[in-house]
Amino acid sequence: QVQLVESGGGLVQPGGSLSLSCAASGLTLDYYAVGWFRQAPGKEREGISCISNDDDSTSYAASVKGRFTISRDNAKNTVYLQLNDLRPEDTAVYYCAADPALYIATSCFVYEYNYWGQGTQVTVSS
Repeated sequence: QVQLVESGGGLVQPGGSLSLSCAASGLTLDYYAVGWFRQAPGKEREGISCISNDDDSTSYAASVKGRFTISRDNAKNTVYLQLNDLRPEDTAVYYCAADPALYIATSCFVYEYNYWGQGTQVTVSS
């Protein structure tokens, strides 16, 4: 049974940092493109960062580029998202997702990913 479990969310002040983890079971993440997505209240789910399964290339949404960093640890079967310089507009539920298809990390579209975690809440507030 495939399972993705996110952790690391929480409440943080503006300018603060968080580190999110996406731990997988039932699949080997090294063979999957993995993305981080978020959904704020009343808004559509959006792709914010993805990492490919062919050359580990990465992509970032303009709103997070330079502040967030995606990485993977194949030995731990886990993908991470480091969130720095957090802003109130980063408040959302953050999801990780995976898919074995190639060449989807660049676009980082929600509909291209078939395996999803349950999400972790990130709240940025003073």
